[in-house]
Amino acid sequence: MLVLFETAAGYAIFKVLNEKKLQEVDSLWKEFETPEKANKIVKLKHFEKFQDTTEALAASTALVEGKLSKNLKKILKKIVAKDAHEQLAVADAKLGGVIKDKLNLSCIHSPMVTELMRGIRSQIEGLITGLPSREMAAMCLGLAHSLSRYKLKFSPDKVDTMIVQAISLLDDLDKELNNYIMRCREWYGWHFPELGKIITDNLTYCKCVRKVGDRRNFASSDVSDILPEEIEEDVKAAAEISMGTEVSEEDINNIIHLCDQVIEISEYRTQLYDYLKNRMMAIAPNLTVMVGELVGARLIAHAGSLLNLAKHPASTVQILGAEKALFRALKTKRDTPKFGLIYHASLVGQTTAKNKGKISRMLAAKTALTIRYDALGEDTSAEMGAENRLKVETRLRHLEERGIRRISGTGKALARTDKYQNKSEVKVYDPSGDSTLPAVSKRKKIQEVEEQEEGVAVKAKKFKAEMKEEEEEADVDEGEPVKKKKKKKEKKKQADEEESQTEEPPTSPTVEVRQNSTVASPFLGMNSLQSTWSEGKIFLPM
Repeated sequence: MLVLFETAAGYAIFKVLNEKKLQEVDSLWKEFETPEKANKIVKLKHFEKFQDTTEALAASTALVEGKLSKNLKKILKKIVAKDAHEQLAVADAKLGGVIKDKLNLSCIHSPMVTELMRGIRSQIEGLITGLPSREMAAMCLGLAHSLSRYKLKFSPDKVDTMIVQAISLLDDLDKELNNYIMRCREWYGWHFPELGKIITDNLTYCKCVRKVGDRRNFASSDVSDILPEEIEEDVKAAAEISMGTEVSEEDINNIIHLCDQVIEISEYRTQLYDYLKNRMMAIAPNLTVMVGELVGARLIAHAGSLLNLAKHPASTVQILGAEKALFRALKTKRDTPKFGLIYHASLVGQTTAKNKGKISRMLAAKTALTIRYDALGEDTSAEMGAENRLKVETRLRHLEERGIRRISGTGKALARTDKYQNKSEVKVYDPSGDSTLPAVSKRKKIQEVEEQEEGVAVKAKKFKAEMKEEEEEADVDEGEPVKKKKKKKEKKKQADEEESQTEEPPTSPTVEVRQNSTVASPFLGMNSLQSTWSEGKIFLPM
């Protein structure tokens, strides 16, 4: 029986010398306690050494996948074919099936073979001659690293540390660039303040200042390659009548040097952004399609790595970056935040305010799937990200259209909007708005006056009745007959009523007066004053 044994250095084929001892599986390990005993059981027949680590990796990966490599196929045809009648012991049953199909060799795999392989591995240095132990150890270490890298699908393009550093540097460049541009505008604004209002773009502003320098040079300079013709004319016109102060040539040189720094940083930022975009498409293509390269890179940087981000659930991905607001809300028992870094994604930004929470939750769920697919999957295409983005866009469209559907009917049809027609209306000025008094109609005014008059008349009657009772009591005290007094009072009452009817205007406002109050008016005589006093009211002429 022959034994096929694979090592980090190459393929080894052993010849079993004593097959009877192989039957005792439990005590087989005793036969391999020393190299001398092992040589009595098996003997090396052929050893094929690998040329380099690449060949060793190719052979090992073929064995892991259960395939027959070209090198192994040649060895088996050359060596084992001579002893075709003997069985070939292999460590992998799947590999034995492939050898049997392609080379028509009888292969065996059993617990006895497994125990035999273990014994050979323990005494491999004594069984294979001409191979130093140090070289064997180096080959094992190199093959282990290469095989591990292959199993993990390792690639330099998959290193997400570069993304973390690139997005951090991009944020720092934005801050520094903003400070530099602000300082440049403020510095040159003392010399030519009108230029900052005419040119709004920061990079164009710095290029224009660097090319021209002093504002007096604008009249003779050609900046058509930087500015459009209209803006160039406005700048030249403003330079002639500028109210800025005069500066020295040394100041202009320092300002120009600052403009050079701004332009260089802007160009490097553009280059860095392109690098980040390409790196994100190589490492996390599906995540980039879902939320964009900037948001995706910030999520990876916040989590530390793509693998750490893949371990987070969708709810954590949704509020990643809003931890401070989350714990503050939990502490104060208020509503927790609905989104963190994912808020800057284009899908969340293009929806309305009331639907941002729903879209961010759905986007976080789909983003978590794409992150795990990018981190742990073998496929490098962005098809999954495109499909999930399409689902989120469909959901977004459904939420936006729900608000314009008809309330009545089936609810499936969209609301019909009438065609707009412009109707010109001539409006007349309403003078009633000029008065601060409440507007009351004429009829209502007349009714109010009549009600006031009736109320005054009722009060006057009550007052008269009280006066009569007092006079009757006084007459009884004096001993005069009551009947005579009544007649006198009735005559006096009729005379007062006749006088009041002749003097009273038909629609004059009335003023109620207390009994003890006195009113003096130049428009009323003493007779009318006395007559109206008895009735408890005074009529003022309009």
